[in-house]
Amino acid sequence: MEKVLNYIGGELLPARSGAWLDKPEPATGATYAQVPDSDASDIQHAVQAAARAFPAWAATPASERSRMLRRIADGIRGRLDAFARAESIDTGKPLSVASTVDIPRSILNFEFFADAATQFASEAHATDNVAINYTLRSPLGVVGCISPWNLPLYLLTWKIAPALASGNCVVAKPSEVTPMTAYLLAQVCRDVGLPPGVLNLVNGLGPKVGAAMSEHPDISAISFTGSTRTGAEIARVAAPVFKKLSLEMGGKNPNVIFADCDFDEALATTVRSSFANQGQICLCGPRIFVQRPLYARFKEALVARTRALKVGDPLEPGTDQGALVSQQHFDKVLGYVDLAKQEGGRILTGGQRANVPGRCREGWFVEPTLIEGLDWNCRTNQEEIFGPVASIMPFDSEDEVLAWANSTKYGLAASVWTQDVSRAHRFASRLHSGIVWVNTWMLRDLRTPFGGVKDSGVGREGGWDALRFFTEPKNVCIKL
Repeated sequence: MEKVLNYIGGELLPARSGAWLDKPEPATGATYAQVPDSDASDIQHAVQAAARAFPAWAATPASERSRMLRRIADGIRGRLDAFARAESIDTGKPLSVASTVDIPRSILNFEFFADAATQFASEAHATDNVAINYTLRSPLGVVGCISPWNLPLYLLTWKIAPALASGNCVVAKPSEVTPMTAYLLAQVCRDVGLPPGVLNLVNGLGPKVGAAMSEHPDISAISFTGSTRTGAEIARVAAPVFKKLSLEMGGKNPNVIFADCDFDEALATTVRSSFANQGQICLCGPRIFVQRPLYARFKEALVARTRALKVGDPLEPGTDQGALVSQQHFDKVLGYVDLAKQEGGRILTGGQRANVPGRCREGWFVEPTLIEGLDWNCRTNQEEIFGPVASIMPFDSEDEVLAWANSTKYGLAASVWTQDVSRAHRFASRLHSGIVWVNTWMLRDLRTPFGGVKDSGVGREGGWDALRFFTEPKNVCIKL
């Protein structure tokens, strides 16, 4: 049985307590690895290592930091097949998705911020020919990055890369549910010569490791992606010690389809936005609103497309839907299907455990599920399920569907399908969402700010926003 190790001060280490957590494979339900059950003492060790490394790393020219990030990217690319297989086994997602989406995008994160490190510029302002004001941006020091289990390497590197590019040293907590690619990343960092202590990876449970990071006085900032409940706890602990926070949390995103849409494109993309990664993406659109003249036709086609998705062994070619990440999450998702029935929903397709024979017969598979007949304000349509479960509802007017779309406590993303350019601009501007896609979904430009409003988060990641988050501005005014 493989043992994942922490990466602290350039060394691969078990937890100081010697305790371990079992790590099951979602597709089989069987334990295949163990993860360090770390605690505050391991975080203290990591913070000390990062603090020792910080002066030299912060003084390293941006061009050299850039080259180091590129070496890490190349190291991942050289082991892409191993990373993709590890991600698939660890999460239950299809190998085809891990190899074409998760790992390539993780490589791109390092490459993008390698470029950004050498292009990041400060501002200068001439003040009425009296003075020059300019802004210096300095790294914060030791920063904390906490990443979730659904896109493990992609979202971990989304945080680590800008933090390192801007001269910080990092203490990061990968999800204990999906730690394997972070462990492989640690090995790559050792192989390419990243200075010891610049990046530290500490595995363990949130209430022990995450809480210790939030409380630690020498961690200057926390970048977190995960549940709203956990984000609220981080904010509660970190606010009194004035930590800088970026919190990217949950979503219950609307997918609004007007009758004048490109039908085929809207249909194909709706299948993706409903069920990609088994619905375990914060950007998925599980609330599907279809304008009434199109509703019957769209529903029929969507049901057929959903039924055609192949649920199977994540490692097999042709699998569209893999396993949910854990027994606990499997039970939660099926619990929401039961709730939807109690709330008057009709299961159009799916709604049950998917039986996958062979080695996966004990795995945590759920059929892609489409539900009709629910009210817009029921719990199923207001609470984040984070699984392959979507509801479909007809609407009549733009104002009606806008109210429904904006009705949840979340505000991360939304999709709008229409050929009317004026409506697209008007409707997008009125949505309570940090991100709005029009006639597309999950089309990302790494230069743009990423994040939500309301209970979906505080702060923005991506592009210059990420580099600004991980730096401290100082204004210098020189009288002429």
